[in-house]
Amino acid sequence: MKAIVVNQYGGPEVLNFEEYPDPAPGPGEVQVRVAATSVNPIDYKRRAGLTKDWYPLKFPGLIGIDISGTAVKIGTGVEGFSVGDQVFAMADNTYAELCVVKAAVLAKIPKGLDLIQAAALPLVTTTGNQLLLATEIKAGQTVLVVGAAGNVGRSAVFTAKARGAIVIAGVLQRQIDGAKTVGADQFVATDDDTAIANLPPLDAVADAVGGRTAEKLIAKVKPGGIYATVVAAPQNAAEYPSVKAVFVFSKFERETLKFMAEAVRGGKLVIPISLKLPLSEAAKAQAIAEKGGVGKILLVP
Repeated sequence: MKAIVVNQYGGPEVLNFEEYPDPAPGPGEVQVRVAATSVNPIDYKRRAGLTKDWYPLKFPGLIGIDISGTAVKIGTGVEGFSVGDQVFAMADNTYAELCVVKAAVLAKIPKGLDLIQAAALPLVTTTGNQLLLATEIKAGQTVLVVGAAGNVGRSAVFTAKARGAIVIAGVLQRQIDGAKTVGADQFVATDDDTAIANLPPLDAVADAVGGRTAEKLIAKVKPGGIYATVVAAPQNAAEYPSVKAVFVFSKFERETLKFMAEAVRGGKLVIPISLKLPLSEAAKAQAIAEKGGVGKILLVP
C-alpha cells in the first residue's frame, strides 16, 4: 500500500508518500480501506517530536488518528462487523491506504452521513463531548466554552446545549460574527480583558485553548465549580483551591461518536471542512494546518 511514512522527527518535509507493508488484521481487528483521514494538531506535534516522551514514533513509522473507510478483512473473533461495512474511528497509523483497527474502537457510520466527511469527526467531536462532560454541568447552569469557534469547542457547545446548559462561547473578537452559528446563548471576546472582567460568575469552564487567558477565566468560576481543559490547567490554579481543575485526554467511546455523528448528520452540529487534499500532499496539509484556522483538512488516498 501507499502511506505517509516518517523516518525522523522534523517539519512537514519528513512526511514521505511511499510504499509500506500492508497491515494484516489480527484477532479482534478489522482491516479498513481508508476513504479519508483528517489532520489534527496531535499529528503534527507527533511528527515534530513534541510528544515523544509519551507518544513516540518508531521509525519508519506512520501517523494519523482519524479514519473513515470500508471494512475489507475481518479478524478472528470479531463480531458485529462485516466486509463492506462503512466505518469510522479514532485509531493509529491512518495516513495510509489501509489501516488495521481494533473492532472495540470501531463504529459504523450512520446512514446518510457522507463517508469522506465522517473522517473529520472522531477525534474532535469525541474530545469536545468529553471535555464538556468533565465540567459536570447541569441543566440551567452556565458554562463558558473557550475556543468555541474551533471544532472541539463547537462539539462542546453542542453537548452543553443538549444537557440544557446556558452556554457562553469564548472566542477571539474577530471570530464573534463567525461563531454565531455554533449554537451558544452568549458570546465573549477572550482577547478583551474588560469583557472577561464583566463575565458573570460561572458554574464551569470547558477550555479547548489554554494559555494566559485561562489564568483570568479560572477566577470567574464559582467556588465548587470545575475548570476542565484539554490543554493544561491554568498556571495559577493553586490560587483557586475551591475550583476543581480537570485535564481531559480524549478516549474512544462508540456511543459518544455515534451520538455526535447523528448530530452532524441531522445538521445540529457543523464541523466545517476547509480543504480536501490527496494523501500524497500530507506535508502541504500539515503546513497549512499549523498556521491555524477553523475548518478541518481531510486527506483522501
